[in-house]
Amino acid sequence: MLSHIKKIHFIGIGGIGVSAIARMARLKGIKVTGSDISIGKMTERIKNIGGKIFIGHKKENLPKDTDMVVFSPAISENNPELTSAKELNIPVYSYPEALGLLSKDMYTIAVSGTHGKTTTTCMIAELMIYGNLDPTVFVGGLLKKQQDNFVLGQSRYFVVEACEYKESFLNLNPNILIVLNIDNDHLDYYQNIENIQNAFAELIAKTKNYIICDLNDKNILTAIEKAKNINKLAEITDYTKEKLNIKLLIPGEHNLKNAKAALGAVKLIGLEQKEAERILKNYAGSWRRFEYKGTIENGALIYDDYGHHPTEIKATLKGIKKYFPDKHIIVVFQPHLYSRTRILLSDFANSFTNINKVIVTDIYAAREQDDHLIHAEDLVKAINKISNNADYIKNFWEIENYLKLNSDQDTVILTVGAGDIYKIGENIVKK
Repeated sequence: MLSHIKKIHFIGIGGIGVSAIARMARLKGIKVTGSDISIGKMTERIKNIGGKIFIGHKKENLPKDTDMVVFSPAISENNPELTSAKELNIPVYSYPEALGLLSKDMYTIAVSGTHGKTTTTCMIAELMIYGNLDPTVFVGGLLKKQQDNFVLGQSRYFVVEACEYKESFLNLNPNILIVLNIDNDHLDYYQNIENIQNAFAELIAKTKNYIICDLNDKNILTAIEKAKNINKLAEITDYTKEKLNIKLLIPGEHNLKNAKAALGAVKLIGLEQKEAERILKNYAGSWRRFEYKGTIENGALIYDDYGHHPTEIKATLKGIKKYFPDKHIIVVFQPHLYSRTRILLSDFANSFTNINKVIVTDIYAAREQDDHLIHAEDLVKAINKISNNADYIKNFWEIENYLKLNSDQDTVILTVGAGDIYKIGENIVKK
């Protein structure tokens, strides 16, 4: 993709995905310009290696001699820089399309599934980095040890998190595909599980060498059968059959399954079982995946988790109960997306059983506008019909005060959600 390119402009350059391609390009000696609505950690990192950053989107930001433009899917169609690029006949690629171009030139290990993608991608990255396989890695979170979403390797291996939203993962060209699970999510786009299965079937059908999946997952089995009608399939292995002779530092049966999937992938490219286990037993997690934040003045422990789907929340809470069987557990949940909260309301309501207290705050809108069909208080009512353990608190500062007053050294606080709920833990941990 990058061999004949001298200049790339990135629209939405501060995003977790787009910033990774921008940094990769810059580190390969390509001139990088880009714009975003605000300065952030990623824009600063790009600036520090010689990228030019514009704050705000204006037609004038786009250099006329740019060879290609990469834009974030969050950018609107009438973005002035995108419009200008098209008028100038500059080749334009969305972030998923650009990932696909990178994927064509490298041996791609793609991690897909409704749940567990980031953790498993980070596990594979750590296994390959410390197993001296020197991969390039793009992940939708932060690798904990590197504190980064991107690693530039020198080998042919490309490890990438394969997001299913709007079928963006179909741009990839996997040599090894991991399908962790298939579940109801992104129903604002897919509408039903059958359409989700169809998207995964297409991805499975285009995989070249190996498909690693859970053959007990009925949705995966359906997707495989559909894929057989598209193409002759690559070799299929069941990651749940992997034997792992170590105890992980991170809790939960779901993380054990993630580790088995990661192990299955790296063994296919030559990493020995014993070496993989040596690395995995020191794996300490990734950013916002059951991440320990610290303690507050009264001794309460604070963790944070990115879980934003009922299946993920149930798995995390099952893990935390097993990890801290005698602790008083308070969960602070920020629902993510109006559509997801409304469609999966009943499933969310059933996710918080056996937890001492649940605080629900306002829904994080992300890419959506408030349709006024659902409110966080609706979820609180639904939870209380089942568990009677939930309260609605609107403001973060009020939640912080509540936690300080209603916790002690026998309490574990877990903030949960894909929005900015992690800020609560950062605000109240003992500095």
